[in-house]
Amino acid sequence: MNKSSTISIRQMRASDWQAVSKIYEEGIATGFATFETSIPTYESWNVAHMTSCRLVATENEKILGWAALSHVSSRCVYGGIGEVSVYVGKDSRGKGAGRFLLKALIEASETEGLWTIQSGIFPENEVSIELHKKAGFRYIGKRERVGKLNGEWKDNLLFERRSKTVGI
Repeated sequence: MNKSSTISIRQMRASDWQAVSKIYEEGIATGFATFETSIPTYESWNVAHMTSCRLVATENEKILGWAALSHVSSRCVYGGIGEVSVYVGKDSRGKGAGRFLLKALIEASETEGLWTIQSGIFPENEVSIELHKKAGFRYIGKRERVGKLNGEWKDNLLFERRSKTVGI
């Protein structure tokens, strides 16, 4: 799909779950990447995410990060909207993997006919906010105290990217 001098993007496989879940766990440990507090089973994660928009960034066969889309609703009217997840391993940050993953995820979403992809980002996750802005996402609002994480109320900033190719 996408390739830099050393980073490649490919479709995620079920056999990638061990590496993907480790990276997800590192994101959970930061306290500002997700409301999740534990890693789901692969089966639960698999059901929650679109099968066509799952990617990993690799360098010399090592998985550096992953990105995937989940449906925002089971209602057909929202069928063209996906929720972004993008995670880069703590030892792989700063190499551009997140940028390559998000670019490839945008391309995959448009191939699937999605007209909008969106992200909910904690305000303290400044790296993710900048990553999304650079990828063409726009800030659309803040959900204040939308949920609790470890007993603390958290805000969530909403970003969206509208397709440039899907007729809307």
